[in-house]
Amino acid sequence: MDSQSNNQNNPTTEKSGWERELVEKLAFAAITEQRRARRWGIFFKMLMFTYLLAVFGVAMYPKFKQEMQVNGKYHTAVVNLTGMIAEDQNANADSIIGSLREAAKDKNTKGIIIHANSPGGSPVQSAYIYDEIKKIKKEHSEMPIHAVVSDICASGCYYIVSAVDKIYASPASLIGSIGVIMDSFGFVETMQKLGVERRLLTAGAHKALLDPFSPSKPEENQYMQTLINQVHQQFINAVKTGRGNRLKETPDMFSGLVWTGEESIKLGVIDALGSDDFVAKEVIGAETLVDFTQQERLVDRIAGKLGASFGLGLKNMTANWLLR
Repeated sequence: MDSQSNNQNNPTTEKSGWERELVEKLAFAAITEQRRARRWGIFFKMLMFTYLLAVFGVAMYPKFKQEMQVNGKYHTAVVNLTGMIAEDQNANADSIIGSLREAAKDKNTKGIIIHANSPGGSPVQSAYIYDEIKKIKKEHSEMPIHAVVSDICASGCYYIVSAVDKIYASPASLIGSIGVIMDSFGFVETMQKLGVERRLLTAGAHKALLDPFSPSKPEENQYMQTLINQVHQQFINAVKTGRGNRLKETPDMFSGLVWTGEESIKLGVIDALGSDDFVAKEVIGAETLVDFTQQERLVDRIAGKLGASFGLGLKNMTANWLLR
């Protein structure tokens, strides 16, 4: 009785019980908050993982988007030929040929437009694509393949589009440059002024062909000029085969000159003026445009960058043989 009375009258005991209750509440609140934060953390991590997975999937399989665009009606397939034409660029033979094949085999494709905007590039890559267009035209004779030029279609680009049924362009487009170029530099006099001695060992009389640090040799220059002339003639033959009697040959036709779209019509270099939409609607008869251009996968892009960096030094030391 006395003990109970003492507890009731003891303010220290009452204060201790109040503090203990407060500490317990704070502890439970902290635990609850930690659990809630952990749940939200897991949720956001899962959300980020899902987002990254989706991005990775699009990067690995970029054709997913374009395939979803095909809605069951007849359409005009578009294949973009843009930028420098080279094996290590987006405009390479494998990518363009793959795009053309996918477009041609689609049952709803009524015609194909090659959207061209390129200054040219590799004669080898250009020839591969040219031959593939000829092959597709033979296998799908009922399917028209046209080219539409935007800003420029020169050299290797024109090599390619000369294989199509008809070429359209804007009046201000630049078209042509039917020629071949090989360029390099010479540093012999610069080295002499700097007092640098060139030390070069080769096994083979012409292994250092066109070495920029050695004096130019007339016989080697003539040899390379012969090679360039051969490639130029291949280019000319391809254009004549593709364009046929539409070409109105002039002395400068194959000299490397370029013309506007308006002038190109007069020369038979192109057929008419027109845009992608115009050709799709008025020429092919299927105004819905579907992009079949294959995009480089992220993994391939990374691998290509690694390979390109390895050979960059050697490439910069050699002459560039390009249709541009």
